[in-house]
Amino acid sequence: MIGIDDAPFLREYRGDVRIVGIAFAGARLDGVLSSRVRRDGANATRAVIEMVRGSQFFAHLHAVLLQGIALAGFNVVDIHGLAAALEKPVLVVARRAPDLRAIESALRTRVPGGAAKWRLIERAGPMEPCGPVFVQRAGLSLDEARALLAAHTAYGHIPEPLRVAHLVAGGVTTGKSRGRA
Repeated sequence: MIGIDDAPFLREYRGDVRIVGIAFAGARLDGVLSSRVRRDGANATRAVIEMVRGSQFFAHLHAVLLQGIALAGFNVVDIHGLAAALEKPVLVVARRAPDLRAIESALRTRVPGGAAKWRLIERAGPMEPCGPVFVQRAGLSLDEARALLAAHTAYGHIPEPLRVAHLVAGGVTTGKSRGRA
């Protein structure tokens, strides 16, 4: 399993943002990957595919977890395209359901290519409650998502690969990590 999150960045920042992938084998942290995606760009899906497929962890990978459907602001991941390219299930995890009206408005009025990005979000399907979190999924059922979360969540509500990806991304970017993934 690999959890992917983006590094923090200043609101006014434009350019590439680091993403971090944390590979777990069961409960053991197995490795760390990183790449970059464009702030509000359109290369997140490709960057994740290249980062994961090119890693030594790919052969043993069972699923990809994302901390939200977009990286680096509004660089939206095509979760169905990602699942198809990697031939692995993809699970998007969020603490709470997003404000979809606000996201659609922002995409359509302030983000280049926003309409296409909104279509990717719509295609991903609704955020579904799954225990204490909300998920979007590609390549697995809601029951399989629930089991995956239960098997990989040790502390709080966020699965360890995502929790650790959040901590590492923050730590390597700002010099210190912040809790709450």
